[in-house]
Amino acid sequence: MKNSVSWKSALLGALAAVVLLLLVALIVVVTGAYNVAATDRHAPLVGWALDTTMQNSVESRAADLPAPVAFTPEMIAAGAGEYKAMCEHCHGGVGAGRAGWAKLMRPHPPALAEAASEWEPAEVFWIVNHGIKMSGMPAFGATHDEQTIWNIAGFVKMLPEMSAAEYAAYGSGSGNASHGHEGGSSSHDH
Repeated sequence: MKNSVSWKSALLGALAAVVLLLLVALIVVVTGAYNVAATDRHAPLVGWALDTTMQNSVESRAADLPAPVAFTPEMIAAGAGEYKAMCEHCHGGVGAGRAGWAKLMRPHPPALAEAASEWEPAEVFWIVNHGIKMSGMPAFGATHDEQTIWNIAGFVKMLPEMSAAEYAAYGSGSGNASHGHEGGSSSHDH
């Protein structure tokens, strides 16, 4: 009988703790107690939870995407124009910094010249295609066809191996590359 009572007490205690945590979370949400200002860093636990969730989410959703066997020089060159027109202002490039306003974003957009080596090509494709909620990373899949997004992914994957001179040699962004791209390579072949 004593074991039955202690088991029930432990279960009730755990249930009470969960209810209390949910109540505290609800109070934080309803009162706006958590500071969402981009000028204020996330608490370490919140930052870890958001980053880990994003990485695991992308990894699991991109796992079955069929990536090209190799990225051709033509794909990389085409991706360079799109990247420089749409991505460089937030992510920078090899020897090219990000726009001043992008340095104030929370979370900080990763410097892809270093961070791209941590992602598989299919994961980069998935991120460019679908974007990342509450990060400022838009979804380009609705305005760009799959080939264009693979070109961008190919260029991004090459960034860690590029010198500043190689990066600069790709020239500036192409005239067709824009956030609201309506023509050219955007055929919506998803």
